[in-house]
Amino acid sequence: MPIQEILFHIKELDFMKKYPQTVHFIGSTKLLQKKKISIVGSRKPNQYARHKTGELAKKLSNANICIVSGGAIGVDAIAHKAAGVENTIVVAATGLDKRYPAINSKLIEEVENKGLVLSQFKEKTPSTKYNFVIRNELVVALGDILIVTYADLNSGTMRSIEFALKMGKEIYVLSHRIGESDATNRLLQEGKAKAIYDIDAFVKEFGDVSIEDKRQDRFLEFCKTNPTYDETLAKFPSRVFEAELSGEIEVKNGTIVLA
Repeated sequence: MPIQEILFHIKELDFMKKYPQTVHFIGSTKLLQKKKISIVGSRKPNQYARHKTGELAKKLSNANICIVSGGAIGVDAIAHKAAGVENTIVVAATGLDKRYPAINSKLIEEVENKGLVLSQFKEKTPSTKYNFVIRNELVVALGDILIVTYADLNSGTMRSIEFALKMGKEIYVLSHRIGESDATNRLLQEGKAKAIYDIDAFVKEFGDVSIEDKRQDRFLEFCKTNPTYDETLAKFPSRVFEAELSGEIEVKNGTIVLA
């Protein structure tokens, strides 16, 4: 798909220290009109954070909320995939002629075709340390709130947290054990973030759960018949991956089984 330049005002970007001179995109800018939540975190989250990130992104997306993240490995990629490529925005730290990181090239291509990829950088701009900082500010600005599912002290995610605090955006985190995700635990200790203890209650607060319930019911009712994996993939292409990630279903001998 062609790289284009956004020629209209994006009100959420007024939160940034300086409104970008240009914003390039591939995909559907209709997603910018939806309610959006940013989800970020470590490139190496623990298994608990991986599972809960997927559950959060999936349920928020099913409740008609667009998920924004930075396209990186780890939390970012999990959030994009679980939300479904048609309901997620990838904010790139390079020119859009590149798909970075290479390991997520297929995911980014799918978002280009069905969702939206944005960048402040012109073509042929490489990945640099400072470009990731610039990318993070745009990710945070686009979301109504920021969710950080796992972060270590002194990690790149801390810059996203700093941007959210400066913008006056609410920050939500998962609760973790002592010695895990030290950055989010410190945010809770300092009263700078709120903990998500009940994902369903959280989604109900921010999204239209009636939409989520309807989508959930159709998919799960279908899965009760123990269809083949191929049949389910053809009928619910994005939900199959989401449900596997969140542990709702299992695939046994090519057949879908409710977990």
